[in-house]
Amino acid sequence: MAHYDKKIAFKVYLYLGALFITSLVVSNLIFQKFFYWYPFGDVTIFGAPLFKLSVGILPYPVTFLITDLISEIYGKKKANQVVTAGIFASFFSMLIIFIANQVPALTDSPVNDETFSSVFALSPVAVLASMLAYLLAQYIDIKIYHFWKAYTKGKHLWIRNNFSTFTSQFVDTFTVILLLCIFKVLPWSMFYGLLISGFLFKIFIAVLDTPLLYLLVYVFRKKFKLKLSEEIQLQ
Repeated sequence: MAHYDKKIAFKVYLYLGALFITSLVVSNLIFQKFFYWYPFGDVTIFGAPLFKLSVGILPYPVTFLITDLISEIYGKKKANQVVTAGIFASFFSMLIIFIANQVPALTDSPVNDETFSSVFALSPVAVLASMLAYLLAQYIDIKIYHFWKAYTKGKHLWIRNNFSTFTSQFVDTFTVILLLCIFKVLPWSMFYGLLISGFLFKIFIAVLDTPLLYLLVYVFRKKFKLKLSEEIQLQ
């Protein structure tokens, strides 16, 4: 068994959790702005723009990278704890925004009530859809990751990283867009374009972050003197 400083290991875990929660909360706050994934702005599928994306998708892949890293180094239990903490943080942030939206702005306030509401007063349905999709996708990601980790006996990191992320990202993208269309937050005309665009973008990012995950896992194993497939045990 490796000998490592548990205080440092816990501090690193805490910082990873902070990055995870920040990425998740920010993605929910900024999702109402859309952009074209340059240079593919003119491509359409089923009459819908193919590479039209919400800016909320930009920090979201970070959450899957972090859960995979925590799963690899700290184990399934700690990864699930971070996911649960993310849910709590997201709903708490929505509560704060709701309260802030009820407070009337001063006449000389740089941001008036209308502007604040249009940007931050998110649809409860949109938030619920995002949280349900997130919860389902993250737990699926962690479960699949550890299935492949056990199956490969800790080898072939790229398999569990990509297989878990590909599956969970599709579940997340499909679920949130479906719910947003069902509850008329988004028009059905955007469904196919957003689904395919979002999934392709997330797959692209997942492939790019595989070398980064390898690097981080190598650094962590070396720092904490971990053997292949060995995990840090935190209380």
